Amino acid sequence: MSEGVALRLDKWLFFARVCKTRALAQKLIERGQITINGARVSKPSVAVRLSDTLVIVIGPVKRTLSVKDFGTRRGPAPEAKLLYDEPTPPQRLDRDAHGLPLHRPLLSRPKGSGRPTKKDRREIDKFLTEA
Repeated sequence: MSEGVALRLDKWLFFARVCKTRALAQKLIERGQITINGARVSKPSVAVRLSDTLVIVIGPVKRTLSVKDFGTRRGPAPEAKLLYDEPTPPQRLDRDAHGLPLHRPLLSRPKGSGRPTKKDRREIDKFLTEA
């Protein structure tokens, strides 16, 4: 067990190999895709304590993790699995229930089509304000 009483949430996500980088962990947190003990978290500096329950939504997958230990580094996967317990298997969410995925752009245009025209930009703005 580690000596500390708490650890920053973004560091813990990075050490537990939930996110590839701390920057991605911070984006998840700021988007509101993580809850600690049922409370939505919006800042990466929030402290994670032992036996906290995290609900993490990454793309269409919802994971529930229970914090067992704090890491001191981002080690190999078997070492990272010792930091948490996953009481339920990951769930697939339907399209409306999950947040924006990190790996896909919000809008995509065909390659080589150039910049959007003024009409295209108005349609994009209209689409985004209706959503």
